[in-house]
Amino acid sequence: MKKIEQFLIKLKELFLAENAENQKMLDTYIKFAEGRASEDELARANDQLAENFKNLGLGVLVVLPFSPITIPYIFKKAHEYKIDIVPKWYKDLTIDKKQ
Repeated sequence: MKKIEQFLIKLKELFLAENAENQKMLDTYIKFAEGRASEDELARANDQLAENFKNLGLGVLVVLPFSPITIPYIFKKAHEYKIDIVPKWYKDLTIDKKQ
């Protein structure tokens, strides 16, 4: 029971951090529209947007018919072509679990 509680706490922390990163991303895009964002800020915002697309992609994969077959196949092909489709928050969660 303690492990489940620790897992849920860590998951909550990661989602809160992700939410803060999304807020920074949106703020940066507003600053960019006003002509006040630096190249570094814009690069970080674009990285966060890429993470959001990864999240969206995984969500779509789950609702596809035959997802128990298609998801492993897609992950295998992504690994084969060296394409990273796993969101950072999930990687952080699995790294902590292994320790």
